[in-house]
Amino acid sequence: MSRRRLQQVPWNAAGRTSEVQSSADDVVREVGWVFNNATGERLTLAEFVRTGDEEVGSYLQLFGLASSEDERRTLVEIGAGIGRMTAGFSRRFGQVIACDLDAAFLERCRQTVATFGRVGNLRTSPVTDGRSLGLPDAVADVTFSYITLQHCAHDDALALVGEALRVTRPGGQVALNFRAWTTLDAVLVPLGSLMRAAWRLPTVGAWLARQRFATRLGWQANRLAPEEVLAYVAAQPHGCAELALYTSPRRTSPRRSGVAVHTFEGINRSHWWLVARRDGAPGQ
Repeated sequence: MSRRRLQQVPWNAAGRTSEVQSSADDVVREVGWVFNNATGERLTLAEFVRTGDEEVGSYLQLFGLASSEDERRTLVEIGAGIGRMTAGFSRRFGQVIACDLDAAFLERCRQTVATFGRVGNLRTSPVTDGRSLGLPDAVADVTFSYITLQHCAHDDALALVGEALRVTRPGGQVALNFRAWTTLDAVLVPLGSLMRAAWRLPTVGAWLARQRFATRLGWQANRLAPEEVLAYVAAQPHGCAELALYTSPRRTSPRRSGVAVHTFEGINRSHWWLVARRDGAPGQ
């Protein structure tokens, strides 16, 4: 595996772990170090999905992504995991295409949606190379990604931004979550690089890749500032007619011509969102 793809090590390890769990609740408990800030023996999938339902409603409303036509629209989710938010999306949208690096997680995602959502509205699509969506152009009315791009290698994260624009229809919207630089990153990012190197070590590397503390450090993979992402978006062949940034009110946001800047208390201080509408009228 190339150095650039080392971020995938714990994700694949978690996928293999999830395959041998007897229940979905066990998956949440055993691989919570991947996608869940909470830990403990009493965690259940129902509780995990409930947190996703709350965020689905909040973000769709905040970003203006919801429509009275949602039952006839398609949403692509980049980084679906085992379906924490996917279940909620499936109850709102006529079709949800869940994309993730690990096929085992996508199978667990299907099980989650079958229990808590509308599995008939679900399709899954693996992101086998970590940077390309295996989907045709212009299939989505909404493309959404939350707490995923910060765990990708720098160039892969940018490539997925381009992919999000590519698979979104003219007139459709994208909402992508990023992590920006903070003072603490002067320590976290170098430690993350060292931890990823440690995952290469025989025997101990595989053990480290399954530990919560090691994963959290090793996934300090990239920090993308709004200026860099906006420049990348401007260079793409799939242009945007509307661009907006959403940040925490405790963070200073850049001002750029043609880009609206909004603040929301519920956004983590180290996070920011790009919300954009593809050029063109729907159906073009």
